[in-house]
Amino acid sequence: MICHEDQAKAVEGSELPFHRRKAVSSPAEVGDGIAAARPAMDPEIRRRRLLFRCWHGGTQEIDLILGSFAEASLTGFDGAQLDRFESLLECADPDLLDWITGHSTPPPAHDHDVMRLLRAFSYRQKKG
Repeated sequence: MICHEDQAKAVEGSELPFHRRKAVSSPAEVGDGIAAARPAMDPEIRRRRLLFRCWHGGTQEIDLILGSFAEASLTGFDGAQLDRFESLLECADPDLLDWITGHSTPPPAHDHDVMRLLRAFSYRQKKG
């Protein structure tokens, strides 16, 4: 499962909001899926931009999950965790929802500490 390039081709021309809005202009800028090629940005500005993307990037369901998680978690993330979280925002909403809810296993590139925190947060929200 590759998150944005293959699926962008699969739904090209579709009116369905399967993809989150990109903060980069091309997949080449993302490199290996982690936003390492971007110039350094003030961490607080970066967190605010990521928070905005979480609430305004895709389907309502995933926006609610990611936005709530971002509000609760981003302030405690270091730069590497912000990179990993940002790489998740580049993925298609149906994939993210499946990974978060446990319907499928994320690919190795997205199976990391941030995904585990997101899954635990999502589960905790459903129970309580």
